[in-house]
Amino acid sequence: MKINKALCGLCFGCASVCPIDALVADDKEIIVTAICNNCGVCAKICPIGAIKIDET
Repeated sequence: MKINKALCGLCFGCASVCPIDALVADDKEIIVTAICNNCGVCAKICPIGAIKIDET
């Protein structure tokens, strides 16, 4: 999973819906941890399309 930090509006919606808490929000960015399983829930909730799921 990749987050386009230039597009990210820091709404933190993705971090709030992650079912395994793989996203950590700080004041300046969203950090993707190693436990991310590319489920896609965060990408679906992102209102501006800043999150892309790896297709590998």
